[in-house]
Amino acid sequence: MAVTAIDDQEFGQFQKLIYQLAGISLSPAKKALVGGRLAKRLAQHRLDSYGDYFKLLTANHNPVELQVAVDLLTTNETYFFREPKHFDFLRNKVLPGHKPGHNFRVWSAACSSGEEPYSIAMVLADHFGDGRWEVAASDISTRVLEKARSGHYHTDRTSGISREHLSRYCLKGIGSQENTLLVDQALRSRVNFMQVNLNQPLPALGEFDVIFLRNVMIYFNQETKRQIVQRMLPLLKPDGHLLIGHSETLNGVVDTLQMLAPSIYRKP
Repeated sequence: MAVTAIDDQEFGQFQKLIYQLAGISLSPAKKALVGGRLAKRLAQHRLDSYGDYFKLLTANHNPVELQVAVDLLTTNETYFFREPKHFDFLRNKVLPGHKPGHNFRVWSAACSSGEEPYSIAMVLADHFGDGRWEVAASDISTRVLEKARSGHYHTDRTSGISREHLSRYCLKGIGSQENTLLVDQALRSRVNFMQVNLNQPLPALGEFDVIFLRNVMIYFNQETKRQIVQRMLPLLKPDGHLLIGHSETLNGVVDTLQMLAPSIYRKP
């Protein structure tokens, strides 16, 4: 069955839907991407238009298919030790000032397929060893969370990992698993993955010393950014740090944080 291309009206329906569900603002430039990502679902359900697929999602309360659509429409580009200055800051500035005996907690708030929280965990394990530390990692997409929990990656995703970290925290695949690596079970056990929609009231996660909220706010409009940051601030400990993507800013979003450097903020 041939699927017709997504038209402007149909794209507008999915724009509104993903904004309502996840707070994500899709620009008109994303029209082809939306069509391409949803085309397989139309084929799966033997539908010949995107309008029919939209009806399937919304007319019958269909939480499973709705989650599939959200998974497909949320962008998940990431890699190990992306934007390395943040990991240098964590290693060299934050951790040396941490009071011994206190549990150190970090939240990777848009963790995608897990490379960011595992990178954080490597830095914390270097510093604390088997001490009191943990990483919480969340995403709206159940599909990428499943990938993240496995800790299994193709080696082309791992170029940012140092040789030292590779030997200490990763297992190299052999035979049928050649060209892959597995994050060591001991490190995986320190990362708690969960589904969280940042555009809704947050679950009881406790307080964090550092929150990574990187490369996700580019998908939100200004008001949504304000709401998300306001929900997160109570979870950041006094003197805690909020890290955002290098291409992002909190200008006009929040005025209660101290900017230490571009993309690095401290809660007084």
